[in-house]
Amino acid sequence: MTNQDVVFQDMAGIAAALPGALFACRGAAGAVSSLRRGGAYGLGGPRRRRVPRRAGRRWPDLHQLGRRGYPRVLPDALPRRRRARRVDGELLRHPSALGSFDDVAAAAKGKKVVMFMDYDGTLSPIVTDPDRAFMSAEMRAAVRDVAKLFPTALVTGRCLEKVYSFVGLSELYYAGSHGMDIKGPSSSKPFLPPNFQEGNSKTVLLQPAREFLPVIDKAYRGLVDKTKATPGARVENNKFCLSVHFRCVDEKRWSPLAEQVKAVLRDFPELKLSEGRKVLEIRPSIMWDKGRAVEFLLKSLGFDDRSDVLPVYIGDDRTDEDAFKMLRKRGQGIGILVSKFPKETDASYSLKDPTEVQYIYLAWHNESLTKLLIPSVMEFLHQLVHWKRRRSPSAMRRPRVQ
Repeated sequence: MTNQDVVFQDMAGIAAALPGALFACRGAAGAVSSLRRGGAYGLGGPRRRRVPRRAGRRWPDLHQLGRRGYPRVLPDALPRRRRARRVDGELLRHPSALGSFDDVAAAAKGKKVVMFMDYDGTLSPIVTDPDRAFMSAEMRAAVRDVAKLFPTALVTGRCLEKVYSFVGLSELYYAGSHGMDIKGPSSSKPFLPPNFQEGNSKTVLLQPAREFLPVIDKAYRGLVDKTKATPGARVENNKFCLSVHFRCVDEKRWSPLAEQVKAVLRDFPELKLSEGRKVLEIRPSIMWDKGRAVEFLLKSLGFDDRSDVLPVYIGDDRTDEDAFKMLRKRGQGIGILVSKFPKETDASYSLKDPTEVQYIYLAWHNESLTKLLIPSVMEFLHQLVHWKRRRSPSAMRRPRVQ
């Protein structure tokens, strides 16, 4: 971020910030040929047994325990037998970010880490009702701890107001509508680079697709009317983009539903269609995605063209691949794919789905080992915070307790 407001309401003002942000109106027809079972983000692949969560059980509140000294995760946190069975080509190219945390820490040593995360499927589980995709209190606390130490942004396809109502953390940067609606922290002291003077912070605001709002609203009404006869189908208005959810639609109706959506969008060549995790995404046909949103935030924060910055992006969906590709292209940053199964991706590492848990063995103040169940994404955030706190000057000067 600079010492003055960064406000763009259309594409004309972005040319200076990102010269490649040009229109590319392609239309929606033919963007998605059909909904099919399987594929990189489909329903194929082996089913894995889930560990049931006991009634009334809560995740351990490790961020509170960390005030007394963070627990140490032992090397055998990931079972060796299971790891050996799953050593295939995909896992070798995209190892676990937890099992390879030493490599992540080595890449981050001496650099300014900037965190970017998706919401649905990353910080919260995928649910049948998109209005009930709540994150746990423990996950919220983990994200809050990360934001205290690193500049942190949520980059999501959700409407900005909706995702903020789920998360409720004012110290974060939010990029809603796949990065087409960006706002900075609303607190009086957002996280800024060291060379910024206190009191000069301003809110970042970016809305490159503002002129498409009337078209999006008209397409929304058309889609609602066209799909209302399909049981389980739901159209969500995310302000600068639309989502047609078919998670609750009978599989036999998936292809007809896709044809209905494409029929509506033939009247709107300004919009384009793509497919996510049991959702059809409709967005303006401009060269803007989550990758460009990350580039914009890095530039606004003053971190562009700096070799001592390490962006870390965690996401689970096809739209997150744009951010992974951007990090790989610039040769700087770490992409982490959240998934149950190995997939083709431009990410460097992987983590399990937030609905899955794993056994973590903790050594706490030299006492006996304690076995806990912790979501993988949350545990990665805990380790990142622990690593940063251990490297802080105050921690290095603290006398060791005998």
